Formats: sequence, structure tokens, C-alpha cells
Amino acid sequence: MTAVPRDLWRPASGCDDDCLPTAGEVPTVPVARRVLRLVAALGMLLTGIPVVLLLPVLPTRERQALVSGWARATARAFGVRLVVRGRLPRRRALLVANHVSWLDILAVLAVAPTRMVAKREIRSWPVVGLLAAAAGTVFVDRARPLTLPRTVARVAETLRAGRSVAVFPEGTTWCAGNGATDCRPGGGFRPAMFQAAIDTGSPVVPLRLTYCCATTGSTTTAAAFIGADTLLRSVARVVAARELVVSVTIAAALHPARDADRRLLARAAESAVHLVPTAGAVARTRLRPVPAVTPAVPAPALPADRELGLAA
Repeated sequence: MTAVPRDLWRPASGCDDDCLPTAGEVPTVPVARRVLRLVAALGMLLTGIPVVLLLPVLPTRERQALVSGWARATARAFGVRLVVRGRLPRRRALLVANHVSWLDILAVLAVAPTRMVAKREIRSWPVVGLLAAAAGTVFVDRARPLTLPRTVARVAETLRAGRSVAVFPEGTTWCAGNGATDCRPGGGFRPAMFQAAIDTGSPVVPLRLTYCCATTGSTTTAAAFIGADTLLRSVARVVAARELVVSVTIAAALHPARDADRRLLARAAESAVHLVPTAGAVARTRLRPVPAVTPAVPAPALPADRELGLAA
């Protein structure tokens, strides 16, 4: 890992190639199977085009089921298994998660078919960028901080319209390896998007994403998309890994008061995601954790531990 100076507008992690698994650390599948996974994944990405075109004309229940099913199938095509723990509240909410990989987007969509907040660079990615734009993704231009209030306003409008929004408030990916606390982006969860939840009276739901290798039973950084890594190199690691599992743990919702401080709200959500003490931030921000309830528009029925992870 390397020390990276803090940039207020362009967060960066301390990760480098040393954070990635060494050769032989993660069991792999044969080359032929990797090729099949790539072909299957490309097929699912292309299938996403008609899916996006259908979304505006579908009722809410069918739209959510279609997005969730497509995300699960696409992750599976890459050779990734999803496990979900917990339930989402039935209200629209601001979903906040730690950020490890491009796979996080599929993991979140599989659990909660929702609009995403993502960095502007994703719009230029082949196929994925087209799908993201067509699905109503809110893009953040990290090079133009003056546009941030407009982005927060768009998130608030989406929440007021009854749609949930998912955001990765760390602002960038990092390896999330065991003991790699020095790699976490400086400044922690960025507070800007939390203002949209306060302004609209929306609950904040923390999501904890973790990646492990089922073969070894240990966490892995194989899915991490970090440093000078290229998208193709990261994809190659994912399709080569044997029994890669992404777990999504849904924490209790936080209900901010109208006069809540977005910075303290961000710290409280971060503590729920990373399981670290809040030093009283929850009480000072006047948050009320509430038990999760069954969604009004239920996702496909799945048993406990069921199989199906950028903001300023």
C-alpha cells in the first residue's frame, strides 16, 4: 500500500498492486471456463439493453423483479455468487455502501433495484456506460465540485418521487483487505449525498459488501478494482477465481431528524458499514435505528443467507 495525500474533491485510497492477491493465493478455474464466463457475461450485458428499454413501461413490481433478476444473472455469469443477509425497509431510502469493485453495482441492484450514483467516467465504459445512463444513473463529475449541489438536488428529487437511490460515499474503491485500514480513502464517507436524505426525510440504509473465496473460506481482494488497475485486468481476475462470493449485509435503517448534521449522519452510517465505534455520533445526530420490515413491493422470495456489492 502507498500513502496518498487527501484530495477534498477526488478521494483516493492507499491501495496499490501489493493489495491484490498473489499468484496461487486464490484458486482458479480452467482457461476454457474463464472464456465461457466472459462470453456469458457479455451476453448478459447485451441483454441489458432491451431490459433498460422495457423499464419505463413496466409496473413497479415487474420493473424491480426484472432489474434484480438481470443483476443476479449477470453476476452469476461472471462466476460470482451473491449472499444477502437482512431486509430492506419498505420505504424509499438512501442506500449507502462501502466500495470495493465494479461488481458492487450488480450486488446492490440484485438486492435493491434502484437508481445509482456513480462517477462520470463510467458513462464512457463499453456497454456498461450506455446501460447506466439509460437506467437513470446520477453521474458525479469529481473534476467540477461546483456541480455537486445540483447532483444532491437530483438525488433529493428522486427520493421525493418515491425511488430509492444507492451511493458509494467513500468516493472511490479500495481493497477492503484484512487489516488494510491504511488503505481506506481519507475523510471516510463523504457527507454531501446524506443531505438529500435529511431534506426529504428519507431513511439511510447502510450496506456492508464483503468478498470471499468459498474454497478457502477467507476474504479476498480478487474482486478489488484499485490503483492503476484496468477494467480488463480486474475482470480477468474475477472470471478466473473459483467460487468467488459477495455478501451484502443490510444494517438497521437510520432515520435522521430534520435538523440532523449530514457529517454526523455520514459517520454513523460509516460505523454501521465498517463496524467501528461512532463516539456518540448517533445520539448527537438524533438518529433512530428501527427494525427492518418486509418491503411493500417484495423482492423475489429468498431464504435467510440467500444466494442471488461514487459519491462526493
